Amino acid sequence: MATAYEISMFLNDLLNLKAFGGDSSNNGLQFDAGNEVERAVFGVDACKDLFDFAAEDEADFIFVHHGLSWGGSLKRIGSLDAARITQLAQNNMSLYAAHLPLDAHPEIGHNAAIAKMMGLKNIRPFGFYDGVQIGFVGELPRAMKAKKLGMEFCTNLPYPGYSYTCFNDDKSVKTVAVVSGGGACVPFFQEMIAGKVDCLLTGEFTHQAWHYAKEADVAVVAAGHYRTEIPGVLNVMNIVAEEFGIECAFRELPTGL
Repeated sequence: MATAYEISMFLNDLLNLKAFGGDSSNNGLQFDAGNEVERAVFGVDACKDLFDFAAEDEADFIFVHHGLSWGGSLKRIGSLDAARITQLAQNNMSLYAAHLPLDAHPEIGHNAAIAKMMGLKNIRPFGFYDGVQIGFVGELPRAMKAKKLGMEFCTNLPYPGYSYTCFNDDKSVKTVAVVSGGGACVPFFQEMIAGKVDCLLTGEFTHQAWHYAKEADVAVVAAGHYRTEIPGVLNVMNIVAEEFGIECAFRELPTGL
């Protein structure tokens, strides 16, 4: 049986945490209950609902993409964070978070997984952010309208059925960049122009990004922040289950965003 610390050391190496010093997330073991792990729960967001499920499931370890600790946060603990930390402590559950490392991983990360789901060819890094490239870009097997790409792709994501948005949907696209979550960052549109990229597949498309996308004359498919950040979590879950022989469960808690 492995301890939470041993599992965290394995994940630190697997996800190459040392390469992401600029990430605002304090990646790694954010709450160490000092426990041995028999059951683990995986989710996208560290939140009360996930912690409630983990406690009911008698889990010892929780893995998330969006953790509790960001930058200098938790220096002073407000009531909402205090309630979450109390949940972890009272139920003897450790919490591990991996943000940019899980976006950027070239094999098991969200963006690599989505690029493979889309059948992109000639996949290469894209999306320079906080000192690292977190996304990928590649070519579709054949050109298609952005609207058709959105329809076809969104049926293949885990937990289909959520709505998506498509900007410049009548544009014919061949080269597609993938940056999950809040990936409609302004600098990425300049990178798309330089790399002759036709379309950005991301999670959220923001008001600020709208004019940049229009002026860059690119298409954007926004499949949902939450939904595009499930694939890497599932990949890590499967690896942990196999490596340590522990029971693992994924808890779906969609936000609709």
